[in-house]
This record gives sequence, structure tokens and C-alpha cells, in this order.
Amino acid sequence: MRAILCVLDSLGVGSAADAGADTGADTFGHVVEACARGQADRAGLRRGPLHIPNLARLGLGLAAEASRGHALPLDRPSHVSACWGFAREVSRGKDTPSGHWEMLGAPVDFDWGYFPTEASFPPELLAALTAEAGLPGVIGNRHASGTTIIDELGEEHIRTGRPIVYTSADSVFQIAAHETHFGLERLYALSEIARRLVDPYKVGRVIARPFLGEGRGSFKRTTNRRDYATPPHIPTLLETALAAGRETVAIGKVSDIFAHQGVNSKINAGENPSVLRGLAEQISSAPDGALIVANFNDFDTLYGHRRDVAGYAGALEQFDGFIPELEKMLRPGDLIILSADHGCDPTWPGSDHTREHVPVIAFGPDIHPAPIGARDSFADIGQTMAKHLGLPPLTSGKAFL
Repeated sequence: MRAILCVLDSLGVGSAADAGADTGADTFGHVVEACARGQADRAGLRRGPLHIPNLARLGLGLAAEASRGHALPLDRPSHVSACWGFAREVSRGKDTPSGHWEMLGAPVDFDWGYFPTEASFPPELLAALTAEAGLPGVIGNRHASGTTIIDELGEEHIRTGRPIVYTSADSVFQIAAHETHFGLERLYALSEIARRLVDPYKVGRVIARPFLGEGRGSFKRTTNRRDYATPPHIPTLLETALAAGRETVAIGKVSDIFAHQGVNSKINAGENPSVLRGLAEQISSAPDGALIVANFNDFDTLYGHRRDVAGYAGALEQFDGFIPELEKMLRPGDLIILSADHGCDPTWPGSDHTREHVPVIAFGPDIHPAPIGARDSFADIGQTMAKHLGLPPLTSGKAFL
């Protein structure tokens, strides 16, 4: 008996009642509709209506329709083989830490610190960073898309040795630097300094964004990204499981998101195929009672933020093809839940996350399919896994199984 959480990063299923400026955003629904209209075709990648027969069989389309309140142009499954529904977020943000922490029982009931759009970072913060790190200065210092600002300022960064700093609508301080000209370990050391310096500003994450390339148009971020998060404010399911002597496995960026709290096995993985490989290996080998959490980051980083509808659709179809293999690897008593941490609608203006409901899909050899309705918190996911594993109840959430 094990519990496995797969976070399809940014797969929102319709805007929340408190979405504000994001009202109308619908990551999954708008991808489905774009595919049906032939607006998500790309040579060598995909074409036509979205083809996700396995995710549809698990109830993803039904969960999305329940969230958005009307039908989608998606093939109806002949039967449903999972529990399906959607969840609303209690946490105030629409960021990665808030979504993940809430899923594992720690809703964020406070406000993160954010930076303004122009001249984003306080001069005293940048002065302290450059002095302590021995830098000649920094460039950027604004809200920006990571790929755009690297393309714009990458050559200046190489020439001057000044790292690129930028932020977004999230509570985040991002540092981009060239892996060889600046140095990967030097970037990590700089990010550790920044993590300490932004603590008084209540910033959720510092993200090291390494890249390669030698000129504009050739720069590309690598998979050596590293997140430096503030630790969760209360114990999460990871910590509860670890305290009970269970194996806790974090795949992808999960360990970074939880500041490595409650994790005794970290599996480094970058793009979705490597996360899938790591997940398959862990499902094959993890002992009874284990908790496995995997983050599939490509949906968000490569396609949501870049407003790439065809890429998002292709990633969903690729993940869908893995479902039968995943099901074959499950042991009796295993529970697997598919969900998301926020939305990032690739059809929406800008490049930021969107505040949306998330799908909740639960299945396994002994799980009886049924609708689970609208959940009042992402924390219902963690509470359900805690109950399944026979662990003490978390402080938030209601189990649905």
C-alpha cells in the first residue's frame, strides 16, 4: 500500500470564483477548444482534436466540465475507471509553493511578499547582494518572461559578468546566468546568498536559472534549474510520513519546493520524460507505505508560461500515453492521484500563472470509481493520502476516500 501524487504543473480546469483578473482563464478547457478548432497543430508534434483517451477514461474531461460548468469538445469515455472531481484553492496566491504546500496539508494563510512591475527589487537588496557576492552589478531588475529576458540580455551578461535578475507575478527572485561563462556552482552560491537576503521580504522562492548559448537567438535554459524555497510554515504530509518511518520520495523540483523538509529520497529530473522515468523506477522499487510525489514541470515552464498551446497539447498527449504503463506497475493497495498546483492558461494574456481550480483524479487497483465533487481545498488530497497510508490526520483537508 503506497500513495503517489503526480502534479501536472499548471493544469488548471477553470477559473476560481476569486480569480480576479484571471476570471475566464481555463488552461485545460482552452487547450481542448484550440485543438478542436485546428489551432494547436504543429508539424512533427501533433494535429487535430486533443487525443487523451486514458486521461479521459480516468475522468479528467468530466472533472473539467464540472469545474467550468459546461461541456468540452472532447471524446466521451465509454466508462470511467477513477474517482474524479476538482478542488478550489484556499491559499491566497496562485504560485507553486502555495499550491504544493496546500495539496500536502499546509494551506498558505498569509500573504507572500511581491515586487512591483518596474525597478522591481529594492536598491538596498541589490546592493547587499552585489557586495556580498563580489559582483560588478546586476542587469534586468524587472518583471519578465525568463526566456525573453535571457535572449535580450544574455550577451550583455556574458560581456559584463553581471547576472540577470527578474521577477514575476509570483513571490520570486530569479537569477539567470550562463553555465560556463558565469559558472553553475557560482550561480548556486549566489542564489543561496539571495535566499537569505530576501527572507525579510517574505519571498517564497529564489530560482537559479542557468542557460547556455553564445548569442541572441541561441540562448536556451538548461535543466539544472534549482529552487530555493522558504520552508513550509507547518508540517506537511511529507514530514508526517517521514516521522512515521516511511520512505518519502520527491521527483523533479518537489524537494526544492518543500525546502527539502520531510524528504529522504530526492530524484533529480528535468523535463517530463526524465520525470516519467524516475517515477517508473520508484514505483517499481519503493517499499510498502511509501509516499511518492512527482512534479511534471514542462506543462508550466515550457508551454504555459511561453503561451505555447500546441506544445501544451502535445505534452498532455505524451503523458496520456504513459498511463497504461503506470497502471500496470501499481501493486494491490496502491493509490495514485493526479492533480495540479495552479493554472497557466497558454491562451491567456501575459506569461504569468492563472488562478484556477485543479483536477483531482484518484485511481488504483482497489479504488472504486466515483465522482468526488467539488473539494473545498487542495488539502483534501493530502488528507486522503494520509488516511490511505494509515498516518495521523493532517491539520487541514477532508479525505474523499
